[in-house]
Amino acid sequence: MAEAGSAGWRPAVVALDIDGTLLVPDPDGMSVEQATDAVRGAVLDAARAGAHVVLSSGRAPLSMAGMADDLGLTALVAEQTGERLHVVASNGSVVFRHAPMEVVHEVTFDATEAVRTVLEHVPGAAVAVEEHGVGYRVNRMFPPGELDGELIVSELAEMRLEDVSRVIIRDPDSTSEDFVRLAEMLGLRGTNFFIGWTAWLDLAPEGTSKATGLEWACAELGVAREDVLAIGDGRNDSEMLAWAGRGVAMGQAPDVVKAAADDVALPVGEDGAAVELRRWFPAGA
Repeated sequence: MAEAGSAGWRPAVVALDIDGTLLVPDPDGMSVEQATDAVRGAVLDAARAGAHVVLSSGRAPLSMAGMADDLGLTALVAEQTGERLHVVASNGSVVFRHAPMEVVHEVTFDATEAVRTVLEHVPGAAVAVEEHGVGYRVNRMFPPGELDGELIVSELAEMRLEDVSRVIIRDPDSTSEDFVRLAEMLGLRGTNFFIGWTAWLDLAPEGTSKATGLEWACAELGVAREDVLAIGDGRNDSEMLAWAGRGVAMGQAPDVVKAAADDVALPVGEDGAAVELRRWFPAGA
């Protein structure tokens, strides 16, 4: 068997982050909701070649299902294999199959204490809890375009924080560096936390990450980690890049993410994910 990343190797699973990997972020950290032709073509050719393409993101299932559809991945896989996609959502807390959407693995936790602790220090922050297949329940509105689906404004006490797979805390008046310092200071026992490019804090069940979600999906697919290629750019990708047989950080990724990877691709603005995919799945092959 060829070693992961060697000339004779070809990945059986391709795990792809979305924002900053397939989609180009704008200066405010939001993503352009469309992949370039080069990236889309490379992703679809990997699937045509027989690889299981597993989208893996902090996004909610509803958003990720739409992204799979927009890429043309859902239709291609259904036509080619008659099977449904495996998708890792909510930073690994949720794995679902699509389409139609069916949650096949979910880890939940009690976020009540962690949310209370954060709000003591950032009382004006917005809090969101996922409502699978619908959108989010929020205590106040988020900046436009940041959350997909319906936003249901609720009192914090009505948000059922004791049994959730993911909680988002957002403060437009803070920076990502502010949230990194806050999360490290608070410790947030009983949770995993991930900091976005903006002042965006994801809370997830302790011990979960994109790596654990991807590991669950690969076990169901019968694929060993040595046969997995993972590409990502964010702090929440570090565990996944370290776990995969070949982990590739995008060129614009923070140094801590690059340190977890086996290699570094070109930045997202230069179609780095497409270049990496074409190494293993050449056009027209």
